[in-house]
Amino acid sequence: MKRKVILRGLLGFPQGVALGYTITILLSLGWGNGEYLACTSDLANRMGSETGAVLFQAILSGLIGSAFAASSVIWEMKDWSIIKQTGAYFLITASIMLPVAYFAGWMERSIMGFLCYLGVFAIIFLVVWFIQYVFWKKKIRQMNSKIIAKKV
Repeated sequence: MKRKVILRGLLGFPQGVALGYTITILLSLGWGNGEYLACTSDLANRMGSETGAVLFQAILSGLIGSAFAASSVIWEMKDWSIIKQTGAYFLITASIMLPVAYFAGWMERSIMGFLCYLGVFAIIFLVVWFIQYVFWKKKIRQMNSKIIAKKV
């Protein structure tokens, strides 16, 4: 299990970086007015340069990717209920995502900014969870139907 967590975490790092860059491209297309928005101006100011800020943001995005990927082993815990798996996965990913968002300047640096970001994170988490749940429930139903059809 430890080996699986480490391997997934290592594989998740470049995926997190790639997703981070994809998000900056999409944000730039939507709000950049023709400019590439590599990072927040607040982060660039705090880091002393845009290059330093982009490097820092890429590392943070990689950490997010690692955390999400490594903690995905929770879904393979056969003796855990779906509620326990969901709660544990949410707590682990939120405990990584929220500090990263704070340090990267992706959220307003206030209690209200934190609560809003947590709310958005929770809503996105629940929507993705529900879509995955419906998808896998349908897939399992199809597999069970095939097994029953072969027995008949």
